[in-house]
Amino acid sequence: MRHCDACAVDIEGAWARCPLCKTPATGEATASPLPAVPLTFSRRRVLRVLFFTSLAVILASFAAQLLFSHELTGLGVIRSVWLGLSAMWLVVLMAVRKRRNLAKSTVYLVVIVGLVCVYWDYLSGWPGWSLTYAVPILCASSILALLITVRLMRIETGEHVVYSVLTVLLGLAPIGFLAFGWVTNALPSIICGGLSLLVLVLLQLVGGRTVRHELGKRLHV
Repeated sequence: MRHCDACAVDIEGAWARCPLCKTPATGEATASPLPAVPLTFSRRRVLRVLFFTSLAVILASFAAQLLFSHELTGLGVIRSVWLGLSAMWLVVLMAVRKRRNLAKSTVYLVVIVGLVCVYWDYLSGWPGWSLTYAVPILCASSILALLITVRLMRIETGEHVVYSVLTVLLGLAPIGFLAFGWVTNALPSIICGGLSLLVLVLLQLVGGRTVRHELGKRLHV
């Protein structure tokens, strides 16, 4: 059995560190006393839905570039579409691998990658692709990925509601870009803002009481 010298306690299971003080445990690992909890979702189904969603996004991006190629800025659009797909895969794979704090990790992902894109755009002479395409596509893809994972993995509302709402609110930021005239093409911002508003309405209609309860409990209001 594992043992923590700092706490002077024995530890059942295969803990590498003491769960109380994080000191490296000594001794031999034993079988965990906790029962194995089976998954309530199918990984294959989640990845299949994600694959077909990604395929639809790729085909839609190709169609948009064929129809509106004279209005688009080429590399910035292509870069943004693939960035959005990458973000969507990252969110869902994070959920499949580690379900805790999924929406929180999504918020961090959107903020960090969005800021990197803006800085990259600035270093390249500010053609404007970051605010016009990258940030709206990134926000919309993250919202879509959250919808997929919450629905297919049956994640409880309390585990994701606060950061899910925050992610959706971040999706409204492109509307601000559009209002201030910072974008060269309004369509991505309109789609992202519309998706965010739609998800907010769905959250209110489907689980409005639960959402308000969780927000009040976690924000102490």
